[in-house]
Amino acid sequence: MGLVLKSTARHHAISSKLKKPFTFDKPLIVQYEINFQDGIDCGGAYIKLLSESNHLNLDEFHDRTPYTIMFGPDKCGEDYKVHFIFRHKNPVIGDYDEKHAKRPEADLKKYFTDKKTHLYTLIVKPDNTYEILIDQTVVGQGSLTEDVIPPLNPPKEIDDPKDKKPKEWDERAKIPDPNAVKPDDWDEGGPEEIEDVNAVKPEGWLDNEPHFILDMNAKKPSDWNAGMDGEWEPLYLPNPKCETAPGCGVWKHPIIKNPDYKGKWKPPLIENPNYQGIWKPHKIKNPHYFEDLNPFKMTPFSAVGLELWSMTSDIYFDNFIICSDKEVADRWASDSWGLKKLVASANEPSMLSQLLSAAEERPWLWVLYILTAALPVGLLVLFCWPRKKTEEKEEDFDFKLSDSCDENYLELQSNAKEEVEDGNEAGNEEYENSEDEGNEEDASVEEEEVTAANQSLTDDEIKESDESTGSGEEVKKSLRKRRVRKD
Repeated sequence: MGLVLKSTARHHAISSKLKKPFTFDKPLIVQYEINFQDGIDCGGAYIKLLSESNHLNLDEFHDRTPYTIMFGPDKCGEDYKVHFIFRHKNPVIGDYDEKHAKRPEADLKKYFTDKKTHLYTLIVKPDNTYEILIDQTVVGQGSLTEDVIPPLNPPKEIDDPKDKKPKEWDERAKIPDPNAVKPDDWDEGGPEEIEDVNAVKPEGWLDNEPHFILDMNAKKPSDWNAGMDGEWEPLYLPNPKCETAPGCGVWKHPIIKNPDYKGKWKPPLIENPNYQGIWKPHKIKNPHYFEDLNPFKMTPFSAVGLELWSMTSDIYFDNFIICSDKEVADRWASDSWGLKKLVASANEPSMLSQLLSAAEERPWLWVLYILTAALPVGLLVLFCWPRKKTEEKEEDFDFKLSDSCDENYLELQSNAKEEVEDGNEAGNEEYENSEDEGNEEDASVEEEEVTAANQSLTDDEIKESDESTGSGEEVKKSLRKRRVRKD
């Protein structure tokens, strides 16, 4: 339950007396809740602290009732504001001026549009500083002496209202050259614009088609009164044939600027030798000057009120508190606004529900959802699938390398034999025989060792290959690889 403004486009006012007037000898804390339940188009939700006076009559509370402080949100169009205005008394002449605190730099739009209950707090301190908080977060702060408009203290000097500018004072920085003469060939006549004689009518121009045609399907309304409404005529519609053609109607040469037109001659400007600058009145002492070093000492207030005009209904107010202790205001907020915030958070729809509802309003979001879901799957395939192909290529490469090693080994053996044979042919016959015998013996010994090693390897490797990989081409490839490594 709360206090709700129910009507639109009307003035509203409600107020209440405080138990005792508030005097500015201690900090001031003003805090209350607002909820724009239907958003807000134009209007305010600010509170007024009504100045203490013997003439204060709350039954006649209106927009001109004197107040000490006005605080709260206000919006019209796209201008979102939080007011903090205090009325400051001129000690010299006794008049009151409204001093507006500088606008908060934070973005305030969401507090007006999210349809949630928000907590507005104003803190004014005896050191002449202030803070504006929304939902217990500072959105604006400053000094009562420096961060207000207009300035708190008036200037020491002002313009003399009796001082007047002399008649002979020349403020012209430049003047026409008095010695300049208009050239003889300067022609001030002639039109400024002429037809473009070089223009050619575009192909497909429809000369006989009007730009607009009568709506043949239009019918006179049954309640048409010729005596009051005049003679009825059907409406004209754009000619559909003109939409695809370069143009319709009688073609005319386009208009261009006249290149020979010079206009009225004017003498050129030169520096004014008698220029005296911009005249300013003399300064005099401000008779109403004062310097208030402690603006915190404002007029005491004894009542609180809402005086509003709004184009939006159902503005909700609740839990007003005025005190001097921040801890008291915080406890009050936690016992009221804090509980509302917890309940509202618990009742908020889940993220999935919000996404589905958003897609119902904007069907194109389904495309975005599908792309977002497909992206990790695509990345997974991209980074994982090619790895298997790479392993297969590496395995094929090992087999090919084994084959090439076997072929290179056999080729080296044949080359060595050919070199031995060439050497034997170039030597003597008696060394040839002995060397042939020696080579044959070495070759026979080498072949026997290789054969024995291959046999021993083959027996063991065949057993291992049969147990692990089976027989056939796979056994041959594995055996070939092991032989190459051991050789």
